[in-house]
Amino acid sequence: MPATAAVTTALLEKFPQVSARASLDHEAVNVPPAQTLAVLKALRDDFGFDLLTDVTAIDWAMGHSPRFTVVHHVFSTTNHRYVRVATDCADDLAPSAPSACGLWAAANWHERETFDMFGIRFEGHPDLRRILMWDEYPHFPLRKEFPLAGIETPLPDFEVSAETGAKLIAAPMMGGPFVASSGEINLTEAEPSAKDESWNEGREKPKAAEAADGLKG
Repeated sequence: MPATAAVTTALLEKFPQVSARASLDHEAVNVPPAQTLAVLKALRDDFGFDLLTDVTAIDWAMGHSPRFTVVHHVFSTTNHRYVRVATDCADDLAPSAPSACGLWAAANWHERETFDMFGIRFEGHPDLRRILMWDEYPHFPLRKEFPLAGIETPLPDFEVSAETGAKLIAAPMMGGPFVASSGEINLTEAEPSAKDESWNEGREKPKAAEAADGLKG
């Protein structure tokens, strides 16, 4: 098995369309979409990078083409080193990349999060749906055009909306409430609170009157 410093050279020899990628930390390569899965498989099977630690993306902003780059980080549990694999999405308006779920089961949720946050579709994914935002949410929060403070959006839960009259609103502080430094505010108290729900998949949702009686007790 080649040493990590030789991985890039070995990949270039095996895949002529792969190129070295500038990096300040780990070995990194640029890979065309058509060869992404073959390169990832070679890293796993031939070079010992057996753990997929992360799938994410870069939005280079509107006007830049290619606009989106999908990034895989793979780790060798033997050599304790990483390799970064970057793949540019060919379509700036409908970005997509091949799914690595057939190589690592862990790719499933990583790819769903990247789809949820960037709107990048992973072709061949067995269950590509949002994982953090609700299905009808109209935005992709990690795209460059999404404002730091968020966008006012109707809540998807009709009961919560009807009871509170609230919407999902933009952050009230310039830059968002997540920029506070330790000591400025009590960060624990600043955490958002969810509506207390006493039912779950194993317990039927109580009727309004029953729930009110339960609160009185």
